[in-house]
Parts: sequence; C-alpha cells; structure tokens
Amino acid sequence: MFAGALLSQGICYLREPDLTPEAGTLGLISLAAGLLLLVGLVTPVAGAVAAIEGIGVFSSLLPSCTSPQFNSGISLIFAASILVAIIVLGPGAFSLDARLFGRREIIIPRRSGS
Repeated sequence: MFAGALLSQGICYLREPDLTPEAGTLGLISLAAGLLLLVGLVTPVAGAVAAIEGIGVFSSLLPSCTSPQFNSGISLIFAASILVAIIVLGPGAFSLDARLFGRREIIIPRRSGS
C-alpha cells in the first residue's frame, strides 16, 4: 500500500506543468523506490531512500509537487512508522529478496537450567 502511494507521488511530480530538474529527479526517485518496494527488491535501501526523500520534502529542503501525498504531519508520522518497520523487518515472504537470498528465520533458544 505504501509502494502505491510512492508511485502516485512520483507520477504527481512528473506531471507538473513547469517541471524543474529537481522535481523530475524526485519523481524518478519516488517511482523507483515505489517499484522496488512493490516487488520487494533491495527493500531496506528503497525504504531508506523513501524516508530521506520524505523528510527532505516535509522540511522544505526539497521541492514538493502540487498535490503531495504526505502533506500533513500525521500522514508523515504514519509514513515514517511504516518505513521504519520496512527498513528494520525487511521484505515479506513473497518478495524478490526472499526468493533471491532466502527467508530469514529467527530461532529463539530454549532457556537452559529450568
């Protein structure tokens, strides 16, 4: 679902009437990060790139498109929490990362001496 929001954000950037090079670059980065998150390839890297871009747009260091997806503080907090979970947890079971590198299994050892 977050990947879809990034894809629509990238399309919003690229459909600007007066497209600047910065806005075009941000649009392509949003599209690439959304596509990579959608298929689950290099998930932590794509999540980190999307988080850096979102922080830059929200803090007005980077230009925003005319109808931004994450234009309020609460939506940015939700997006940041989703991205932190994506970066920390990694891809899902049906992602390309899991297919290429195998699924990670966390084994909790039994407590000894009880």
